[in-house]
Amino acid sequence: MSQHTEIDVAFDFRSDTPAGKDADADSPTLRRYHQILWSKPLSDGRALGRLGGPPARYFSHNSDLGDFYLTSDSIVHTYDYWERLSPIIAEIGPEDREAFKHIANTVGAYILFPGNAIDGKRTINGARGLHPKINDRFDVTLECIRRRYLGEDSVLAETLDLYPDFFDLFGDFRGYTDFFLLQDLVTDDYSTVRFFLPFDNFEGSGLPKTLDEYKSYRERATAFVEARNARIAA
Repeated sequence: MSQHTEIDVAFDFRSDTPAGKDADADSPTLRRYHQILWSKPLSDGRALGRLGGPPARYFSHNSDLGDFYLTSDSIVHTYDYWERLSPIIAEIGPEDREAFKHIANTVGAYILFPGNAIDGKRTINGARGLHPKINDRFDVTLECIRRRYLGEDSVLAETLDLYPDFFDLFGDFRGYTDFFLLQDLVTDDYSTVRFFLPFDNFEGSGLPKTLDEYKSYRERATAFVEARNARIAA
């Protein structure tokens, strides 16, 4: 039996996360799925090996590849609890809102990032969540990562540059994308990110401003997670 048969891509991590807690840190199923999915060889054949570590460190890896401390991060957000979007989201029916919450709590909507703060600065997770030009948009985050591999600037450049050993593991943007099964969020030649909303080169906030924009964001984000879940299931 392959390891991937242990993964139920429809499993909702809210169901085994204690009330008031965060699935990223407290869902035992999400932790196990991360261990299964990302404990695999890199594109150059080097063995990353089994990710493990005590709960306080979530995942750790130490070998000739380096010493890494990784944490889970949700990469699709419904923005249901963002006050500034409440008037828009209130116009969405409860069944549609719940369907989006469900897909955002399946394994295709999660990834690993370095979790160690360096020199008291924000981690990638913290920086992308709080930066006013990103506001937790993973498609925009992925554009920043793409630019980093090309040596280009972005609003997350300073933060991403704190973790060269992590990004070097994957060789290039194609290697990073393939390792984390993000192919459905880029074009076939890996040259362009398929954004959830039209990209304005970091000029705006990244948040949907109208009901139509929110619906478009929701549809594209849902399609991405469904496609990534299919890759995981395969």
